[in-house]
Amino acid sequence: MTSSVLTNAAAAVALQNLSRTNENLTGVQNRVSTGLKVQGAKDNAAIWAIAQGQRADIGALSAVKQSLDRATAIADVALTAGESISDLLNQLKEKVVAAKDLSLKTQSRELLNADFKAILRSIASAVENASFDGGNILNGSLTSGLKFLANADATSFITLAGKNLTLSGSIISLGLADTLLTISGATSALTKLDNSITALNSALGDVGAQARQITAHNTFVSKLTDRLESGIGSLVDADLAKESARLQALQVQQQLGAQALSIANQAPQIILSLFQ
Repeated sequence: MTSSVLTNAAAAVALQNLSRTNENLTGVQNRVSTGLKVQGAKDNAAIWAIAQGQRADIGALSAVKQSLDRATAIADVALTAGESISDLLNQLKEKVVAAKDLSLKTQSRELLNADFKAILRSIASAVENASFDGGNILNGSLTSGLKFLANADATSFITLAGKNLTLSGSIISLGLADTLLTISGATSALTKLDNSITALNSALGDVGAQARQITAHNTFVSKLTDRLESGIGSLVDADLAKESARLQALQVQQQLGAQALSIANQAPQIILSLFQ
């Protein structure tokens, strides 16, 4: 091999090896510090693109879950109000049946009628206050119900049907115009009350079934999000145990490469001995 002070092939090779080791070491350090083996399109364009697409789906599913959480809250408020109204109707049953007593004095009948009206006003108040974030499915204002997101593409929806629990409505036929001041009035009120109790129980059962559907779908969305996150992790997460082993090996290689370069750089000094 030619001895030259202009060209040092051994040093060039050693420098290339050291540069490659330093580059690999930088990559391992980045994976250890971020926990990712694919940090960007430069690392692996195909895997990065797949991961980014799944991250977008996870973000969309987060919006779906928020919508379903709102649906759950609206349904829970409606059911709470509906159950309270059912209890009030049961109280009305006692008043209306008592009003059919032929032996009642006028004063007693008037007191029963006052209680009857007060309970009806409580029902009306419960209906109007059964609202969450502006959504009230009990006052008859939402004839088409409320639709909530069901998938990440916003092409599927879950509907929470509206009910009309207002007085003198399709479900609660009793109204403030009804009276217990006469036997005929009490008889008419009792018929309406029995029909109202039956219709209300059916309506609340329907709302409860829809609430269960929303809860079940919300649980599915949560599980799907977890699986997507797990899938992304399997694609882009670094195996830190392996990276730790690589890090130690590359650190040793770096030290050896630096020593090899130092030895190669000293080779031209031998030429000086030829001229002594």
